[in-house]
Amino acid sequence: MATIDVPEQVSVLADAEALRKACKGWGTDEKAIISVLGHRNAVQRKQIRLAYEDLYQEDLIKRLESELSGDFEKAVYRWILDPADRDAVLANVAIKKLSPDHHVIVEISCTRSPEELLAVRRAYQARYKHSLEEDDLRPSEIAPTSIDITTSNRGGQSDSGGLRSSRHIKEVKGCRSLVPEMLSDDQLLVALVSAFRYDGEEINTRVANSEAKILHEAVKDKEFNHEEIIRILSTRSKMQLMATFNRYRDDHGTTITKNLEGDSGDEFLKTLRATIRCLNDPKKYFEKVLRNSIRRVGTDEDALTRVIVTRAEKDLKDIKELYYKRNSVPLDQAVAKDTTGDYKALLLTLLGKED
Repeated sequence: MATIDVPEQVSVLADAEALRKACKGWGTDEKAIISVLGHRNAVQRKQIRLAYEDLYQEDLIKRLESELSGDFEKAVYRWILDPADRDAVLANVAIKKLSPDHHVIVEISCTRSPEELLAVRRAYQARYKHSLEEDDLRPSEIAPTSIDITTSNRGGQSDSGGLRSSRHIKEVKGCRSLVPEMLSDDQLLVALVSAFRYDGEEINTRVANSEAKILHEAVKDKEFNHEEIIRILSTRSKMQLMATFNRYRDDHGTTITKNLEGDSGDEFLKTLRATIRCLNDPKKYFEKVLRNSIRRVGTDEDALTRVIVTRAEKDLKDIKELYYKRNSVPLDQAVAKDTTGDYKALLLTLLGKED
């Protein structure tokens, strides 16, 4: 459930005027900005932006960027954007870092619905004039692979309901090989970003059983970047994957993520664990991101802001409950302790608790 408190009656014209007043003259009225934007949903925020531009022939986002600063400015900017456009910005920032933050790409790819992810890819192209996929996979790392997305008619499974062998034949420039291909973390990300999964409830138990065995064999042999792992994670529906992960746990007495714990410096392994956690239990994943962002030496404001602004209209109330069960401290209290000023006030407002 969402955490933001939205009034039943809203006048976007009055809101636009209030924001103009907050930005006009000496000093900026940050509390007024929070009072308006912190209590409006995505549709209303878009209408406010349009009304503001119509009234004052000025881009509201650019005006706020010029008026605000620091973590507060970044949080307001993330919040006021359309959700798909926000995700496009988050993805681009993550990719362009000196050390790319692959977890952000995983979050976007694995916790959004198929239609939402498609909207993010379109927003990314519109904003940056090239695709998220081509930015995600650096040219020097592109290699021919046999990954394909099978057509589906039942629960996201192949028409035959069967599985290809983990050593299926692939063709590269006329050459055939029975050797399984080992792929990079960037290629895993491209496969996830490119996915358009079946989004229904139906599952295929036989496929879950078979693919749990494939995953176990790959994990046992430490072939974590095996193409079959990437195929399964990037093509199957979320409900189908949950059935597969449950079968893995039942057959082997432990979760697949426990079996994937290893070298903390292995980027592919970290990306793979994040992928499975996001697909299997996104609320639990986000609770851990919040916990780590607050508990570390020095608050990770980027992660804290990202989770709160992207989940406030979706399931942040459930994530808050998980946080309390896990840490015995309300999330509101933890955020208030680790943040200050207008940045703190905005986050608490989005969490549904005024400062």
